[in-house]
Amino acid sequence: MQGSTVAGSQDGQIASPRRAPSQQRSRERVERMLAAASALIAEQGSDAMRMGEVAERAGVSIGSLYQFFPDKRAIIWALAERHTVQSQACIAAALAQVSDAEGLRRAFSELVDIYYGLFLAEPVMRDIWSGTQADKALRELELADSRANAEFLTAVLKRLRPAADPAALETTALLIWQMGEATMRLAISVSRKEGDDLVAAYKRMALRELVDE
Repeated sequence: MQGSTVAGSQDGQIASPRRAPSQQRSRERVERMLAAASALIAEQGSDAMRMGEVAERAGVSIGSLYQFFPDKRAIIWALAERHTVQSQACIAAALAQVSDAEGLRRAFSELVDIYYGLFLAEPVMRDIWSGTQADKALRELELADSRANAEFLTAVLKRLRPAADPAALETTALLIWQMGEATMRLAISVSRKEGDDLVAAYKRMALRELVDE
């Protein structure tokens, strides 16, 4: 299909398995498809979602849906990509102006709270996360996202600790970010009270490593 790519096939980049719309009308149609899929996933989960249901709710033909999304995996991928773009923009903005330990403490704490709140409020994101773990290419996308987010944190640590080993700071930032992902995954799988406690404990542990050394 014109404009489509295969995961991991171009210069080591992780590419989407769907066709990218090039015209405004096509982009609007794709937006309706993704909105429909998101609503269906929120209602019944991605496993139960059917391509025909997505097409019907979006008001498009099944052929039009398949033109841009060959299967449910491609829809999940598109929703995950959208989340990745939004989260990276939020993280970059929050950490860009951090210049001292207190600023890092405040910005990091707020980011953890925002991220946790997103997964509590959006059932779709929980389902996307679950789908990501079952798909190798999507796991690679998630890891690439974690690495990109860790780079924002690394940049802050380098500003605050100019004499520190850069490689050690990169390792710390990536590990903290990956631990955060794992914490969120666990927190939304248990009761709200236990989830809140887990997130609070993660925040304390991460901040000790980041600013309380």
